Amino acid sequence: MDKFQIIKRPVISERSTDLKTKQRKIVLSVHRKANKPEIKKAVEDLLNIKVAAVNTANYCGKPKRLGRYAGRRAHWKKAIVTLKEGERTDIFEL
Repeated sequence: MDKFQIIKRPVISERSTDLKTKQRKIVLSVHRKANKPEIKKAVEDLLNIKVAAVNTANYCGKPKRLGRYAGRRAHWKKAIVTLKEGERTDIFEL
């Protein structure tokens, strides 16, 4: 799998912002079939930072309806990437 396909987008929320500022962690939405070593290599190659650890979690899509039409959101995978001591990234800054 290509490193550009593994990392989809950053997850921006209050919790992810706190993790970034207080614990040197970034939160990313990743491909559902990507494993921890692939995520680590993709982050190190694309963002030019050293990674200490990767934690992942799978999320099921929520059921949604619009009038009489029922469906569900897509399933997705979240990766919490811990950066090594002294590393930082400004890619998510506005």
